[in-house]
Amino acid sequence: MLRNNNTMENIEKIKEKAEYCLNCKTHPCTNACPMNTHIPEFISKIKNDEVEEAYKILRENNIFSHICSMICPQENQCEGSCVRGIKQTPTQIGNLEKFVNEWAENKKIEMQISKKDDRKEKIAVIGSGPAGLECAYELRKNGFQVTVFDKEKELGGILKYGIPDFRLEKKYVQEIIDMLKNMNVKFETEKELGKNIHVSDLKKEYDCVFLGIGAETSSKYDLGDFEQIYDSDYFLKAYNRNNFIPNLGDVVIIGGGNVAMDSARVALKMGAKSSNILYRRDVEHMPARKIELEEAIEDGVNPEFTTRVIKAEGRDKKIEYVKCIKTKVVEGKAMDIPNTEFDFKADTVVFAIGLKPNKEVLKAEGFEYNENGLLKIDDKGRTNVERVYAGGDLSESRSTVCRALGSARNAAEAIIEFFEKGDTNV
Repeated sequence: MLRNNNTMENIEKIKEKAEYCLNCKTHPCTNACPMNTHIPEFISKIKNDEVEEAYKILRENNIFSHICSMICPQENQCEGSCVRGIKQTPTQIGNLEKFVNEWAENKKIEMQISKKDDRKEKIAVIGSGPAGLECAYELRKNGFQVTVFDKEKELGGILKYGIPDFRLEKKYVQEIIDMLKNMNVKFETEKELGKNIHVSDLKKEYDCVFLGIGAETSSKYDLGDFEQIYDSDYFLKAYNRNNFIPNLGDVVIIGGGNVAMDSARVALKMGAKSSNILYRRDVEHMPARKIELEEAIEDGVNPEFTTRVIKAEGRDKKIEYVKCIKTKVVEGKAMDIPNTEFDFKADTVVFAIGLKPNKEVLKAEGFEYNENGLLKIDDKGRTNVERVYAGGDLSESRSTVCRALGSARNAAEAIIEFFEKGDTNV
């Protein structure tokens, strides 16, 4: 019988959730997972009271399994492809994965990483977010000499600075970094692409380079010349660094994704008088996860739908309110409704309408972009620059942590293939 810190009743409920899985032959859930997690296999182990074996299946496939179980949008990935979800509710894959990882944590079970013999090839990884760490792991596991460069003083990228601690405890990120250090992955901090490191220089010392710096430039539009206008990246970093922004007053968050939810909740935790999400579409078209919206509302966030912020108004560079207009959604697009302008009280505005690659820096490094404004790569993660690969937010829009991991693994496998098979089309 399964035993951990949970009550037996909770454990039996977990087994009931596991029994709900049909163990489909085609495994659509696995195919929908960017990391191709062996979902029916690990769930079968839970059914048979073999939780440690379930943990091995998860961790051998994905060292970020615990993190993914907490922050991945399973409803759009594995659970969204569950056969049972066609006419009923899908198997609760995320909850089952979280249970297995928590069980192993409570039991203090540690996975032993098998590493191949060291090779002479050296790989430079730029960025220590999920893509960079995953690529470094896959390459080091296969014997390559790996050095990870990051522009911040502390490692972890978006996992450290972009996701609040109430959604992801930072100890889980640190555990992965410590594991990589124990595998002799080298790390160099305060090294920023385009400033004190350059691809052309790295290529003189390293056999390949992987770019995993993420999308760093915030999307925004002109609201006027006012103070207290921030982008979500700055706002969330301030919170995660415990460098709270004072005198926020009434905060308006422009956007409707998960980052908007995080920013709105963070505003309240940093002392805002009120936190309001103004989103130009309706709730049905909101990209944020339903659970993230629900938790934001529980925290006291006020969402206002079909509302577009036009500009800010105030005096002496201090915002007093934002001028808005009501919208309607037509074929998925937000359309302004004439003569519906109104004022909304605001002291602080935060843009959370997306991030995009830093084109200025990357173009200077010699990289090309595709028609969507993303770094151009092929199906193996290769950029137009010889011996340089990329993955994560740089090369795909609306990327999730799990999708970033999957793209990084794909690029790592291509690098390994190049050196093992002598693929001349690097």
